[in-house]
Amino acid sequence: MNPPTSTAPPPAPLPPQPAAKGGATRPGDRIFVGLSRGSGVLLLVIMAAIAVFLTYRAYIAISDNQANFLTAFEWNPQGQPPQFGIAILAYGTVVSSIIAMAIAVPIAVGIALFVSHYAPRRMASPLAYVIDLLAAVPSIVYGLWGALVLVPYLDGMNSWLDQYLGWTYIFEKTSSGPARNLFTVGILLAVMILPVITNVTREVFLQVPRAHEEAALALGATRWEVIRMSVLPFGRSGIISASMLGLGRALGETMAVATVLSPSFLFSGHLLDPGGGTFAQNIAAKFNEANEYGRDALIASGLVLFVMTLIVNGAARMIIARRKEYSGANA
Repeated sequence: MNPPTSTAPPPAPLPPQPAAKGGATRPGDRIFVGLSRGSGVLLLVIMAAIAVFLTYRAYIAISDNQANFLTAFEWNPQGQPPQFGIAILAYGTVVSSIIAMAIAVPIAVGIALFVSHYAPRRMASPLAYVIDLLAAVPSIVYGLWGALVLVPYLDGMNSWLDQYLGWTYIFEKTSSGPARNLFTVGILLAVMILPVITNVTREVFLQVPRAHEEAALALGATRWEVIRMSVLPFGRSGIISASMLGLGRALGETMAVATVLSPSFLFSGHLLDPGGGTFAQNIAAKFNEANEYGRDALIASGLVLFVMTLIVNGAARMIIARRKEYSGANA
């Protein structure tokens, strides 16, 4: 005889508990979410305050300037009438940064590949540690090394470039003097940003999925083909990000450039001629001796550097967003 079956309805499901705003259900989560959001808002407020301050002080200086601020080749804000412009500073900053990137990025990518895929583990770890230490060296130390070692050493190299590549105009040396020029500054900046680009790129290469490399090797690819087809496509966005970090340091470097460069507001397309200037170097050199209006003029040039940095970082974000689907990050 079968036992009687129960005809009672199943218990009703419990109503869902409302989640706290932002998905946090516990007090610790809510506190963490609040602190995180507050930190982000605080950062935006600080950036906005810096932009407002720079814009206000720059407007005071530019409103009384008797020269075109963007195209003038002189810097005399304390004259009567004041005349100053950023053409030489923008040229020197861009040219020295381009030289630094052209030298540093290929070398940094090569070092990162060697450390992550070629060097034995006993060699890779100490080498990575040394590169990390180079990134922590103060800029004034690099500046002293550049002034005492790099400048005398590059005299012979400048003569060689003038002799064999002087026909290119940019490597033609038209005046004598030590190698305190934009070419030397570019080499020094390349040495300074090399550890930054190398460290970030190395970490990106180490994140390449092992399955991608093993699949390429199983298909008969050589070591270089594995790197070309698996590692470099995966790390493309990381290489761009690392390069932009290095470029940001090159654009804003101050003490090292001021120690090596002989500042001049005479325009010259010859990279080996002494002279030139950058935004950061000019601010560091002239801030103490400037009056109130002169400081406003320097702040105006700092605003241009601030905008340049924002444009560079924004362009990097756009490039990474467009290239993201081609990397292995989404595989």
